[in-house]
Amino acid sequence: QGSGRKLDILDVCCASGRDLVTFTQRGHRAIGLDGVRQFCEMARRLSGCEVWQQDLLQLQLPPQRFDGIFCNACLFHVPSAGLPDVLAALRPGGILFVSNAHGFGEDREGWTGGRTAGTR
Repeated sequence: QGSGRKLDILDVCCASGRDLVTFTQRGHRAIGLDGVRQFCEMARRLSGCEVWQQDLLQLQLPPQRFDGIFCNACLFHVPSAGLPDVLAALRPGGILFVSNAHGFGEDREGWTGGRTAGTR
């Protein structure tokens, strides 16, 4: 059920915006972020949320802006050197949710196979 508090949530790699819809339906203030322009456009249309287009290798997040940061199957696109920038965007007591799919036999930190403009 939760506390009933409206939370500020950043959805990193929001893709089509599916999770943004869920967060806003639950009463939260959600902002999406993705490195792919087409995903940002899709997410805006589907969710009605603000969506930021940023290169995941050069994130520029406002400090202490979010109660939660949702990273569903995407944080492996951010090199470990960029993690302090992600964490700095959390408010004190904020939550970082991370999930990752199983790998495909190789661990290449920060390698995205050209998915974002900055890595092609």
